[in-house]
Amino acid sequence: MGRIAGVSAVQTRERLLRAAADVFADRGYDGARVADIAAAAGVSNGAMYAHFASKAELLTGALRAHGQRLLADLFEADPNRSITDLLLVIGQWLPRRRDARGYLIVEALVAARRDEDMARPMRDYVGERADWLAELMRVAQTGGELDPALSPNALAHLCLLLAMGSALVTPDLHAVDKDEWAALLTRVVAALARTDLTAQTGTAK
Repeated sequence: MGRIAGVSAVQTRERLLRAAADVFADRGYDGARVADIAAAAGVSNGAMYAHFASKAELLTGALRAHGQRLLADLFEADPNRSITDLLLVIGQWLPRRRDARGYLIVEALVAARRDEDMARPMRDYVGERADWLAELMRVAQTGGELDPALSPNALAHLCLLLAMGSALVTPDLHAVDKDEWAALLTRVVAALARTDLTAQTGTAK
């Protein structure tokens, strides 16, 4: 049930998520129709509802899939990269122009303010991202990369603000020199390092 002939349920779900990302990016949350997403994926409305209960679930599902691909590509490129280096790489991407799917978070945030059906899954989505980031911060603290006195939840919140805010303040609204931005991020991450290591570095100089 809910499959395209000769295609697995997992593949059908992936097709639906890709189609949803494209339709939402093109028409926005309010302008997108479930029937359009189903048609773009090559399935019936009934088949689509076998995988996703609502338009809101489709949008949050597309967000999860898009974010996971970006992170997976980074980890695959250099699995031994330190967490602080990983954060710097992601941070350096933030002010850049994105493809249409990169702005899905804007559609989701705006829709969540007006529509409780969207607000509920978005609270879950943002909570998942915050928990994942907080755990990443704890690992960095345990490994001596970040000051253990800092709150992992507060650090995760800072990352969320930067990531989601960058999708709202696009390069068309305000551009920043990439080298100046990278230098600022490096200073910020250095300020979050373990205080004893920072003191030792200062002493060595």
